[in-house]
Amino acid sequence: MDELNLNSRRAFLKKSAFAGAGFFALSSIPDEVFAKTDLVKLTILHTNDVHSHVDPFPDNDPKYPGLGGAVNRAAVIKKIRAEEKNVLLFDVGDIFQGTPYFNMYGGELEFKLMTMMQYDASTIGNHDFDNGLEGLVKQLPHANFPFINCNYDFSDTPMAGKTLPHKIFVKDGISIGVFGLGIELDGLVEKRMYGNTKYLDPILKAAEASRYLKHEKKCDLVICLSHLGYSSRGKQINDVELAKQSKNIDVILGAHTHTFLDKPAEYENSDGKKILVAQVGWAGIRLGIKISKKSIAI
Repeated sequence: MDELNLNSRRAFLKKSAFAGAGFFALSSIPDEVFAKTDLVKLTILHTNDVHSHVDPFPDNDPKYPGLGGAVNRAAVIKKIRAEEKNVLLFDVGDIFQGTPYFNMYGGELEFKLMTMMQYDASTIGNHDFDNGLEGLVKQLPHANFPFINCNYDFSDTPMAGKTLPHKIFVKDGISIGVFGLGIELDGLVEKRMYGNTKYLDPILKAAEASRYLKHEKKCDLVICLSHLGYSSRGKQINDVELAKQSKNIDVILGAHTHTFLDKPAEYENSDGKKILVAQVGWAGIRLGIKISKKSIAI
């Protein structure tokens, strides 16, 4: 897994190949390997905490000059899809809040742009409640992709029935199970914004969802879209603790703490197996990329 800085769209599009182009490398394994009929190459793209950054940062920004922007991201995603057969694109929440675009349009523009980029799914971040539950529900028709979360109980709210606890994607015979987790809202979001939403233990819900996807649905890969944060202070659960306590999760795509990981962190789960944790900062500055190779029976 690598992360791609979204700086010059034109510079990226001039590259004829990913590996060895000097911009980033998707995989050190030659493409010829994937010509075998019993191997499937899966490309997973992810963003987090974009916070309504539709435009790139200005060229004179002291930290992120020219980085980010929906146009740059869309162009990179389009090129990757043109060159890779099996691509999934996820967002890990906090789509809303951060620029005047959200203040003016309430999230409509963000969802429409994500729909144009053909996101496959997203989870929900704490800032996605910033216009209240009614404000979030109002914008959902503009999102042609599902919102996945298994530890918010929305049954007594306007969001009832408008999320999925998990979803299974199939690419070239490979089954990918995806579930989502949200952070504790109490103390972080005003009560009036999330209403009667109930927060359920993310460790228990993750164990339940990942066990179901891995063992009952026989998914080859289980991905968690986690808005818990890479690390945290106090007793609040985070991605590192989730990884260590988990059993059936292969990859955690994270958010909330705006952590720039140049490569995924590796941990051992409770069974001693490797699990990857990734996060790509904030504001759409980077696009996360995960390459997975899976064998299938032929």
